[in-house]
Amino acid sequence: MADTQQAEDNGENGTGGGLRGADRRAARDARRVTRLAREIRAFAGAHGGAEGQIAYLGRKGARIVLVGEDGRWGDLVAPSHALARQATEKAGITVHEDFAGDLAAKVRTGPYEWSRMAGIQLGGAAGK
Repeated sequence: MADTQQAEDNGENGTGGGLRGADRRAARDARRVTRLAREIRAFAGAHGGAEGQIAYLGRKGARIVLVGEDGRWGDLVAPSHALARQATEKAGITVHEDFAGDLAAKVRTGPYEWSRMAGIQLGGAAGK
């Protein structure tokens, strides 16, 4: 019989215990949380502070809606609700359970939003 060399089942060859894959996913998720938190802090800094709300997007993840103290708003998409929650906690913003009441009242729409809404309502192109 011929001697054969077999790789040890230590996760290094991709077929092992799966720790390497889990470690890679954990590292990737940590980078995503850090990036999202940095973007949230940048938004908050540019708009005098911010509050947010996290909405499920199904398989696509979760949407983080941000509302600045000046009424400007924006959003980010996270791969999961858990990562969105971690990012908002890391950024240190207040997160509301729903987009209503005081949070919704802060939102100020600009000409861009009004033109898009009018265009959609009047049958115009949504992308203009």
